[in-house]
Amino acid sequence: MFTSTGSNGFYKAPLSKSLLLVPSAISILLTLLFQHYQKFFAYNLQAVKEDFQIWRLVCGRTICLDLKDTFCSSLLIYNFRIFERRYGSRKFSSFLLGTWMLSALFDLLLVEITQYIFGITINSLPSGFLGPVFALFVPFYSSIPRVQVTQVLGHFSITNKSLVYILGLQLLTSGSYVWILALSGLISGICYNSSILKVHRILCVPRWVAKIFSWTLEPVFSSAEPTNEVRVGMGATVDIQRQQRMELLDRQIMMSQVAQMRRQRQQQGGMINWNRLFPPLRHRHNANYQDHHPSEQGIHPPTEVSEEQVARLMEMGFSRGDALEALRASNNDLNVATNFLLQH
Repeated sequence: MFTSTGSNGFYKAPLSKSLLLVPSAISILLTLLFQHYQKFFAYNLQAVKEDFQIWRLVCGRTICLDLKDTFCSSLLIYNFRIFERRYGSRKFSSFLLGTWMLSALFDLLLVEITQYIFGITINSLPSGFLGPVFALFVPFYSSIPRVQVTQVLGHFSITNKSLVYILGLQLLTSGSYVWILALSGLISGICYNSSILKVHRILCVPRWVAKIFSWTLEPVFSSAEPTNEVRVGMGATVDIQRQQRMELLDRQIMMSQVAQMRRQRQQQGGMINWNRLFPPLRHRHNANYQDHHPSEQGIHPPTEVSEEQVARLMEMGFSRGDALEALRASNNDLNVATNFLLQH
């Protein structure tokens, strides 16, 4: 529920759906029916370093052998699917591939550092797609806005991101050396997102590979576009239910306004006037909706827009004109602008 598109299932996120279904199914089969094959999916560092069994990196760093890790990582992938919608499947897969490769390197380095400093010899690590999952916490922390949902005992804030952090903590404490995978994943996520290192330009999925997977796998794992009717009242508290209703009301209002403006644009030409769409969100000062309308003097958009944010929106496939209008109308909030450009 951490974004306004959180309830749309796997729409526009076929890679996330495949990462949730396929490894989870294999993990369950290996645990229940084919236990004698589990040895081929063990993340054995000794075999990698001494016997150069590189295939163990692929098998050991893809499939979880612990069902608790499978469950937690699947829930995290489900929550992180918003990044595939934002970036597109090719850019999202490039992030996963790049952080997978970087975290494999950092795994080996951290194991050697641990042995050198503490004298602890580590021959194997927990298996699974854990490095890239922990790496996704980097864009999650930096780009997903934090919205307070409620408070516990009047002091502890519960936000829209709390559940994801709790899942990450549960995954972190599930094994003895998971901290190595978590640390290597976070470091690889920081390196891949760094504008200085330019890793994303080197470790990326080629366009022709992305097209092949788009033709072959996307029809299998694609999901239908969700309807406008979204169930409400699923929150655990009255405050969460109230916010869900507010988000649903906002989406319905925005979608009706967008449909009206698009009809006008088809008749008259020109761009959508995004300034009429964003004021309800821009003037929400907290998680609880304020029952008043903003004055006309308070809704003027800023005159300057960050070119870097415009470029990021254009990388997602939006036109420069719509990107400029969305950023101006959202007061230069890239997350709000992206969400509405994706939904409409």
